[in-house]
Amino acid sequence: MKSAVTTVIIAADSAGRFPSLSDIESVKGSFDRAPARLEAAEKLASKIDILATKAVDFVYKNTNYEEERKDKCIRDINHYLRLINYCLVTGGSGPLDDWGIAGMREVIRAQMLPTAAYIEAFTYLRDTIKVPDDMEQQAATEFKALLDYLINALA
Repeated sequence: MKSAVTTVIIAADSAGRFPSLSDIESVKGSFDRAPARLEAAEKLASKIDILATKAVDFVYKNTNYEEERKDKCIRDINHYLRLINYCLVTGGSGPLDDWGIAGMREVIRAQMLPTAAYIEAFTYLRDTIKVPDDMEQQAATEFKALLDYLINALA
C-alpha cells in the first residue's frame, strides 16, 4: 500500500506502458481524499499520546500481561501512531511499510512483548473512533484503513 502515484507509475513502468486513464483516475481519487487525510492527521496529532495510553490501558486492563512491559508497549503504540500520521499526510503507506512493518515482529519478540497486545490496542483504537466527535466520516475512514493495514501486517 504505497502512495497512489508511486503504485501507478511502478505498475505502468513494469508493464512497459504509460499510465492509463483508469490509473490517472485512481491518482485523482487519492488527491480528492487528501483533505480528509489531513483532517485525520491533524486530529490524530493533537491526541496521539492520549490515544496510545488509552489503548494500552484497555489492553492491560483486560489481560494478564506483565505490567513492567507496559511503558514499552505505550512507546511502541505511540511510534506506530506517529507513522500512521505520517502516512495520512503523505497519502500512502510507505512510511509505515519502511519504518514500522519491516522487522516489526522481530522487535516485538526481542522485547518479549506479545504481538496480540498490539493487535488488541490498534483494534481498540479503530473501534472507538467517534464520528463526528473525533473526526468526520471520511477522515475516520482514512485513519481506520491504515489501522486495518497495520493490524493485518501484525496478524
